[in-house]
Amino acid sequence: MIPALIVFVVTYILMLSFQKWRPWIALGAAVVMLILGALGFFAMTPLSALGAVDYNVLLMISSTMCIVTLFIESRMPARLAELMMAKVPNVMWAVTVLSLFAGVVSAFVDNVATLLMVAPVGLAISRKLKISPVPVLIAISVSSNLQGAATLVGDTTSILLGGFANMNFMEFFWFHGRPGIFWSTELGALTSLLVLMFLFRGYREKVECKVETVVDDLVPSWLMIGTVLLLICMSFVPEPEGGTLKTLHGLRSGLSCAFCAIVGLVRQSVRERSAAPFRRAAKELDTDTLLLLFGLFMVIEGIRAAGVIDAVAELFYRTAGNNPLLLYTLIVGASVLLSAFIDNIPYVATMLPVVQSIALLMGEDPTVYYFGLLTGATLGGNLTPIGASANITAIGILRKNGEEVTTNDFLRIGVPFTLTAVIVGAAFIWLVWGY
Repeated sequence: MIPALIVFVVTYILMLSFQKWRPWIALGAAVVMLILGALGFFAMTPLSALGAVDYNVLLMISSTMCIVTLFIESRMPARLAELMMAKVPNVMWAVTVLSLFAGVVSAFVDNVATLLMVAPVGLAISRKLKISPVPVLIAISVSSNLQGAATLVGDTTSILLGGFANMNFMEFFWFHGRPGIFWSTELGALTSLLVLMFLFRGYREKVECKVETVVDDLVPSWLMIGTVLLLICMSFVPEPEGGTLKTLHGLRSGLSCAFCAIVGLVRQSVRERSAAPFRRAAKELDTDTLLLLFGLFMVIEGIRAAGVIDAVAELFYRTAGNNPLLLYTLIVGASVLLSAFIDNIPYVATMLPVVQSIALLMGEDPTVYYFGLLTGATLGGNLTPIGASANITAIGILRKNGEEVTTNDFLRIGVPFTLTAVIVGAAFIWLVWGY
């Protein structure tokens, strides 16, 4: 167990220290785990390592990225934002509505992509009214992170949970006869919007916004809607007993997304009479995340085979003293604090099997702990400027526009926003799923 634990700890330290090299560090660690398995330190073979990779998750992530690329190119998000801005009376409501819009979009689209859609509108309004765009873009950024846990396709961490717990699209709304994590996320979103209204209560400048963006292609928007509908339909397909059909059933969500992505890219290529749409989609594809997850799945299989996950679960179990509420609080609190400084993707990928093992030790349904983990890890990134990719991107946009962003600028909005959403969302989950 010790060699596997050392490899895992060193891997995390290296990923934190050299973030640009994270995919290659994870892949290198996977190779080391395979070597340790071959030397007999624990039972892990190349076949079992490759079998531990969740290909459905990787297919969903890559396919939705392609669909999002087409959706952004259609300029529909910018037009929707302008339509909303034309209806608001002042800056306070403009920031609130833009943040709400970013949150709703991020329930179905990657958080960074959501920020890139909405940020130009926030910048344009700030320039026109001659106010600082810093708090405006920070509010949009934290909101785009907020609702990633609401649906199966909202964030990579949601896709990871769906794959690990075998949850389909509809089960994020209603799971085993009870409200799913969607409702706790939305409740947290509503209360955090009240926080934003309070923070921006002094911004009373009038807003005048023209609807200027023209959308001449509605198909990408229909593809987005079609992807969600297809995922819903796939959730009702019964699982075959075995064979190839069972394998395809396990990939049904990823294949559904891939089908919509291919339809959209082929259509756009025919319209342009070129393969450029495929090249643009490939360029926008987040290969770093895909390679990182591919390597991490194998690394996690290594520490599982070595008994590290069971040992960590035992440590949590002893700390909580067989108290479900204390354990739940520890998982949520640790997830918030750790995700404020480290990427929540590898953290959630690592902790899902740990949480499952803890629940087995306690003889309980792991659902409440899964939801608590996802809530804390998704929202914890909003505590600091480096806790989420969308926050880093927002700060980069502001600096490119000549704006200086201090840590206090971010904390003034991020801390109350995050704590409110986490407390409300986590409390709702416990009331519905707690024991």
